[in-house]
Amino acid sequence: MAEDYLEYRFTVYPKSPWEDILLSQLQQLPFDSFLTTEEGLNAYLPKKQDKESLLDSVVLLNHESVQIEFTVTEIPPENWNAKWESEFQPIFVGSDCVIRADFHESQGKTYELIINPKMSFGTGHHPTTHMMMEFVLEETLSDKTVLDMGCGTGVLGILASKKGTRAIDAMDSDAWCVENTIENAKTNGCKNIRSSQAAILESTRATYDAIFANINRNVLLEQIPSYGQALKVGGSLFLSGFYKNDINFLQQSCQKENLTLISTKEKEQWCALKFIK
Repeated sequence: MAEDYLEYRFTVYPKSPWEDILLSQLQQLPFDSFLTTEEGLNAYLPKKQDKESLLDSVVLLNHESVQIEFTVTEIPPENWNAKWESEFQPIFVGSDCVIRADFHESQGKTYELIINPKMSFGTGHHPTTHMMMEFVLEETLSDKTVLDMGCGTGVLGILASKKGTRAIDAMDSDAWCVENTIENAKTNGCKNIRSSQAAILESTRATYDAIFANINRNVLLEQIPSYGQALKVGGSLFLSGFYKNDINFLQQSCQKENLTLISTKEKEQWCALKFIK
């Protein structure tokens, strides 16, 4: 990483549900990455993109029901890895799966994913990623074809690969995420993951047995028709990145594509859904 970054460190009181709402609003700004810690929420921004009006659109900062404070610290490039190593802790999903970085010791789990997140979203710390990981663990994916849309670190595709998936397409609009997915797939010995940069799914063929999309409500609503076209009959669509009151909108959109809701997960105000075609 050749450029300096700024770390915005937010503390939120009370944490629930305001910390997640703050994250949702910050995701509309040019932050490259987010990290949830025990102390609060950290957001990372290239120094060259910083400006005084950056947070003006974050209406939650002036909301009377929540108290939010933040500090800004410059992180030189040579200190970036040290920041992740000090704050990124292993995440356990169920009893058989762990997500850890390469500097952590082996945890002796059936599915041990080595993820070095750098500037990508998807370490398992966030509830949406955690719920999607649970869905992957519950699925029989042996010899199936999978799409990981908005792949971030590639964590969902990597777990799917370890569960015997035949082929995985991992797509993200961010070139850095594509690069990070390629690196993480190689680290985990996953040779069947093909990562590419794409903001939308252009395929109109029924190609995939399962599609995982952990993005946000508005993007999902735009892309659900393309997911419906790309999903095989009998295939499963998994969505996350939204709140409980968004479910009806997503379900209505999916119904138009002959997708039936069969399972719902909820964690810290966030939701994940499973549909069958």
